[in-house]
Amino acid sequence: QVQLVESGGGTAQAGGSLRLSCAASGRTFSSYGMGWFRQAPGKEREFVAAISRSGVTRKYSDSVQGRFTIFRDNVKNTVYLQMNSLKPEDTAVYYCAARTIITIATMASLGSYNYWGQGTQVTVSS
Repeated sequence: QVQLVESGGGTAQAGGSLRLSCAASGRTFSSYGMGWFRQAPGKEREFVAAISRSGVTRKYSDSVQGRFTIFRDNVKNTVYLQMNSLKPEDTAVYYCAARTIITIATMASLGSYNYWGQGTQVTVSS
């Protein structure tokens, strides 16, 4: 079992930056692949970024590629999402997730994640 707590959400202007953090507690953090997902009002939850247990492999959605960076600190048991060049369409609740599955091919699959945080709101104004 792992507990996930997101922080760092807030309001930013278009073109600005925010950094989200997700602190994990419970079993060994380095045992989990980690991901970030987001859900805008009236829309389904969608994949944003994922990182492997070691941090070597990263995957991004096309909509954030080149603007967002996911990274992790296995000593601090934390995964981060650095968001630059924010756009109004990035407005959503952002969720951190953890999974025990190691298959790289399914890193973007929402259903492959076992544990979820409560979410943090990100609002980007134009």
